[in-house]
Amino acid sequence: MKSAPSYLKHHFLIAMPHMVDPNFAQTVTYLVEHNDQGAMGLVINRPNGLSLSDVLEQLRPEDTPPARCQGQPIFAGGPVQTDRGFVLHPSGHSYQATLELGELSLSTSQDVLFAIADGSGPAKSLVALGYAGWDAGQLEAELSDNAWLTCPADLAILFDTPSDQRLAAAAARLGINLSLLTAQAGHA
Repeated sequence: MKSAPSYLKHHFLIAMPHMVDPNFAQTVTYLVEHNDQGAMGLVINRPNGLSLSDVLEQLRPEDTPPARCQGQPIFAGGPVQTDRGFVLHPSGHSYQATLELGELSLSTSQDVLFAIADGSGPAKSLVALGYAGWDAGQLEAELSDNAWLTCPADLAILFDTPSDQRLAAAAARLGINLSLLTAQAGHA
């Protein structure tokens, strides 16, 4: 009897040291969705050089963004639809286009950005341009090829850990120091 598949929604994908795909080498990805149709996630440790202020200046050129938006980085969420924005935030706030994910929500409408800027939005958020996507069975194949480690997502890593420490922090949840793993792929 075949067992039911184990889906990894609300998990981190931690790139193994031998990952050569430049879109995912040395990344940690939050899985927003994973089911028999495929998977969707956001890379959470790759700032793209823009801040929330930069985005707000484009969306509302007549307004000067508040200083608090200067330090909020925008992340390169993945190689798919890199011109589309995604805001991951704790649940409890609903915007024009919000998907409830349990303790987190994913919003894709501009009103969440304006709410953050105005101080009425979620206190914690991760803003990304683009996302990572896998077709049906693709992520499972990559997992069986040892391309990724997985662990349950941790909101402290997602929102409170500096982005350059998130990869090591996610691996540490598994008791793993990635710098001690070889970059050579192998199979037993």
